[in-house]
Amino acid sequence: MSRQSRPRQPSQSGQSGQSEQSEQSGKSGHRHLTRRLTQLYGGLVLYGASSALLVRSGLGLEPWNVLHQGLAERTGLSMGVVLTLLGAAVLLLWIPLRQRPGLGTVSNVLVIGAAMDATLAVLPDAHGWALRIAMMAAGIVLNGAATGLYIAARFGPGPRDGLMTGLNQRTGLSVRLVRTAVEITVVLTGFALGGTVGVGTLLYAVSIGPLAQVFLRVFAVPPAPGGSTVVAAGQPRRAILRR
Repeated sequence: MSRQSRPRQPSQSGQSGQSEQSEQSGKSGHRHLTRRLTQLYGGLVLYGASSALLVRSGLGLEPWNVLHQGLAERTGLSMGVVLTLLGAAVLLLWIPLRQRPGLGTVSNVLVIGAAMDATLAVLPDAHGWALRIAMMAAGIVLNGAATGLYIAARFGPGPRDGLMTGLNQRTGLSVRLVRTAVEITVVLTGFALGGTVGVGTLLYAVSIGPLAQVFLRVFAVPPAPGGSTVVAAGQPRRAILRR
């Protein structure tokens, strides 16, 4: 009568090796998520601060902030509050456009305006051309770095970028054309309401794409081992960079 062979049990050393590998993978995933969250919120805070630099330079604002400043002048609200309220309103337009927000989308609405108001509260107006030009240049470059930081974190596009990609998908028009049309509209509306348009507005328009492209490469986050389980990341790059 033959004896049945018992199944071989994994050795203690093999179990230990698998446990260590799983633990290392978990730590690596945690570090990866921590880096992405740090980039997301660091980038959003820097974005608000860089926009405040452009405000204080008095030489012209980003297209959407021309509108925010004009609305702030008319309503008596701070620019940061206007930015937040308008961002939330734009986010509602995602519903008919069938866009899906991510953590970065909601955070964009909540963080940038607060960071802008906090910076404006401590940053005085610039006096003298040298200081104004320096603040304008710093604002544009830091805005490009901020854009690269939060987009590379891959937590989803900002509400205005999602609006443009949504319009692109629904109308069939190119992102470049949609973005140009929207930004011309908000600049003209903001200027009519009292927003500041100047050389800074033009320099921002022609330089933010190349700057963001450079910083996207600088702050690129490698894929997490085994994939990430965190809330949806969008594909906002073309909305930001193709002008």
